Amino acid sequence: MPIKDIIAATYTPLKKDNSLNLDVIGGYGEFLKRNEVAGAFVNGTTGDFTSLAVQERKLIVDAWSSNKPDDFYLINHVGHTSLEIAMDLTKHSAEKVDAIATLAPFYFRLNELGKLVEYCKKIASCAPQLPFYYYHIPDLSGAHFKMIDFLKLASKEIPNFAGLKFTKNDLIDYKYCLDFEDSTYDVLFGFDEIFICSLTLGAKGWVGSTYNHLAPLYTEIRAAFERNDHEVAAALQTKSMLFVDILNGRGGFNGVAKGFMKTLGVDCGPSRFPHATLTDRDYEGIVKELESIGISSYLSK
Repeated sequence: MPIKDIIAATYTPLKKDNSLNLDVIGGYGEFLKRNEVAGAFVNGTTGDFTSLAVQERKLIVDAWSSNKPDDFYLINHVGHTSLEIAMDLTKHSAEKVDAIATLAPFYFRLNELGKLVEYCKKIASCAPQLPFYYYHIPDLSGAHFKMIDFLKLASKEIPNFAGLKFTKNDLIDYKYCLDFEDSTYDVLFGFDEIFICSLTLGAKGWVGSTYNHLAPLYTEIRAAFERNDHEVAAALQTKSMLFVDILNGRGGFNGVAKGFMKTLGVDCGPSRFPHATLTDRDYEGIVKELESIGISSYLSK
């Protein structure tokens, strides 16, 4: 089933002692659904998967699977530097999620596109009944391949290949992928700050972290774009960019944005090293700054 809406890359809820706080997940899912988010992409970059133990990643999938709202799409990221562990994570989640995804190995980095396809094929084969997505985030994974070249190979080699999570500011490659084989594959845009650009190229699906915080804003951007009010759409997109800049300037976006969820009613707790965890007073200052530039009314409720 093609994904034609926004999917939130979700945070991993933690207690003050940095252990998992799985009790939050039920309310988290309802919060996203209430804000017209179509699903969750769990155990990804936003979820700090590199800071999680394998068993913790399995427990997170179990909790989301047991507590997800009706008509809510669940994608589990299973990528790991160990192919064997990635395959084990896939097998574990095979009957619990709607799709799986993986990024490339990111320590011993791949130097051939064929190796990346082989890696993905072995993972995808562990859950052949599920749609498989490759998570393209080369600035972190180091897998700097053109995705149109990957598509040409993967579409022939991976029977359950469904598409890409495309997190790279390369609109040319993105457009080639979007049009590949008459738009047969999902190409989920993952660069929130230029969401509006993806609309001009024909995007239908998105995965990103700020859909946790600003889902109503993106709904308004799409609505303005569709009624050809491009000036309004561009002004709203600027608010998204400012939101990222403001939080990023307080110690790094990932950790600060995770902590900001508490101000929206979903307490995801602290961040694990190396991300920053701010105080409640810090967030009071952030809220005032967001109010001053007119973002507050577009926050998820």
